[in-house]
Amino acid sequence: KMTQQMRDLQLAQARKPPGPSSPNAAKRLYRNLSGKFRVNYTSFDEGSLVGRGEKEKLRKSYLFQSNAALFEAVELQDLDRVQEMLKHYSPEELDLNTPNSEGLLPLDIAIMTNNAPIARALLQAGAKESPHFVSLESRSLHLSTLVREAEQRVNELMAQVVNEAPNADCSDKEKQLKAWEWRFRLYKRMKAGFEHARVPDAPSSVHLSVASSSSLQVTFWEPQSVNSAVVTKYKVEWSCSPTFSPLLGEAVIDKLKDLHFTIQGLVSGTAYHVRVSAYNMKGWGPPQASTPPFAIPSNWREYDGRAPRRRGQAEALDQLLGQVKTVHQHCICHEPCKNQPQSRKHSVSKSLKHLFHPGSKFLKTLKRGLYLTAIFYKDDNILVTHEDQIPVVEIDDTYSCLLMQDFLWLTKVSCMWDEILWLRQCVTVSQSSCSCILQTRFKMLLAISQMQGLLGIQDLGQVFFEPIKDKQGNILIVTLKEVKTNQTFESVRWVPVCKLQTSRKSVSSPEEPTALDMLLISVQDKLTYHQRSSHALSPGLYLGYLKLCSAVDQIRVLVPEQLPNILCHVKIRSNPNISREEWEWLQKMASAEEPVPTEPEADRPQNPLFQELQVAIKELMTLVNIPLQEAKDFRLYSQEVLDFGDQVSFLLLLPPSDDVCTAPGQNNPYTPRSGFLTLPLQIFELGEE
Repeated sequence: KMTQQMRDLQLAQARKPPGPSSPNAAKRLYRNLSGKFRVNYTSFDEGSLVGRGEKEKLRKSYLFQSNAALFEAVELQDLDRVQEMLKHYSPEELDLNTPNSEGLLPLDIAIMTNNAPIARALLQAGAKESPHFVSLESRSLHLSTLVREAEQRVNELMAQVVNEAPNADCSDKEKQLKAWEWRFRLYKRMKAGFEHARVPDAPSSVHLSVASSSSLQVTFWEPQSVNSAVVTKYKVEWSCSPTFSPLLGEAVIDKLKDLHFTIQGLVSGTAYHVRVSAYNMKGWGPPQASTPPFAIPSNWREYDGRAPRRRGQAEALDQLLGQVKTVHQHCICHEPCKNQPQSRKHSVSKSLKHLFHPGSKFLKTLKRGLYLTAIFYKDDNILVTHEDQIPVVEIDDTYSCLLMQDFLWLTKVSCMWDEILWLRQCVTVSQSSCSCILQTRFKMLLAISQMQGLLGIQDLGQVFFEPIKDKQGNILIVTLKEVKTNQTFESVRWVPVCKLQTSRKSVSSPEEPTALDMLLISVQDKLTYHQRSSHALSPGLYLGYLKLCSAVDQIRVLVPEQLPNILCHVKIRSNPNISREEWEWLQKMASAEEPVPTEPEADRPQNPLFQELQVAIKELMTLVNIPLQEAKDFRLYSQEVLDFGDQVSFLLLLPPSDDVCTAPGQNNPYTPRSGFLTLPLQIFELGEE
């Protein structure tokens, strides 16, 4: 008989929809469902059904079939099909952790048949072992019961087949007999797998690092032995004593997609010892001590008690801006502007209909002057006017050359698109000085307001890092804005980029294209730049390379094309924190004026950060095309670690002081390979924010 525990389980299962009536029926179900997977995943597409009730009914039936098919795929050791189902269905949809009528979960079958690839796939999807196996004895007893009952069923069916005359019923009996013989062999294989398994070895490696002044990060790897059963969970333990007595805490990790754990709530300056042990169906294996054997929670700022550089800066700037706006609101010169919001409301109400109105003030051609264009894009489509033109407005028709300082000022204005009206008021008051610079900037603000009014959109996006200039004297400032799919626009017209490029009839020669033609030719590159400039680095500690070059009116910084908002860099490690001990070592190296580490030294203690820097510096030198022997003259910036939030930090590698910034006319002997560009420093600072 089944144990009382399994009887209770079967009663609970009886409340669920009935499963296949026999192992053979389950196999047929698996084959049928597998065929649907192979032929067409949309054969049960809900969009093709009529009626919400019918959709939900069919969905539930299909998901139940998927659950049964998952069990069969695991039993038949079909790794491809298991991965396919895990990819297309969530654990909840598959009932991944609900036992079948035999009290088994898919993970139980995988680990007891010692199918490591399927077991790992299930574990990464969140699969668990059956909670009914509370001890080794209960698991052994349950497997013996399954084997015995399957054997009994085989004997019964065999007797019926032998004693009955050949007929249709006899043929069905033979099919059932074959199915139960197959299941009998499966259960015996599972029982043998359990009996021959042993507890796992210790994890092959355990690495301990300092994550912050109150936490440690533990990273570990699977046991090297492949003879034991699949590991299904790990246990991390920590203590202030190397004997782990008393134990301060422990954590069990059963989500094995990433084998690491952060111990939180520790005391800064206290040494903690850590060890990790692995678990399989036979129990816990021996623990593996960490390397290094202990670590002390700390942060580099504790070295001299330094506060974060940007603490309170954003709040202080907001407060300062508020004070400035308050002063200007009481200025008598602003009284005529108080009725402006009413006309602005009227302008916004017209919204994007202006794009298609024949009286639109967007320009189709350029004369000699300064212009503003706004590129709004969604996927590979661009927003255009009713005449299939990118929106362009005039800033100044008498402006013969764009001063870089005016352009950089406009890039800062792009952080305040909602404040353009207020900025116009401020500049109007200041125009009494008749400054040419102020007049130009006031015209820029007028053009921005005109663009916002015609489009009915306040946020014009990010200013491209350099204007487009042609030989006819036109200067085109470009803004870029990606439109999210959940944003809605009224009567908008979208045109594919490729169609816009091929349909435009150029009015200029290929040798001297106009600024508009140059924009269309390079628009895809500009969209790519805009998308890349919003990408973020993955968490970690990075080594950045600072290289500047100066011109008469600006300083530019070298950046990679793939991430133009970040310095040239390589990743040192995944842990962004620099501990106090590591920072002390860097300070000693800087004070002794030692060269940056590029080669291992036999007499130097093997500092983990030293080894990581060696690898990172070699990689970075190769990236920026600088011979490794030149690195002896480079320096690590030792004043601070550059923290970008809590998850990304930078150490800076600086060239010799005379080479940090290349002056105009000065040759740079080491030119980076392709894949880099130089941005104006102010543009880079805005992107980095």
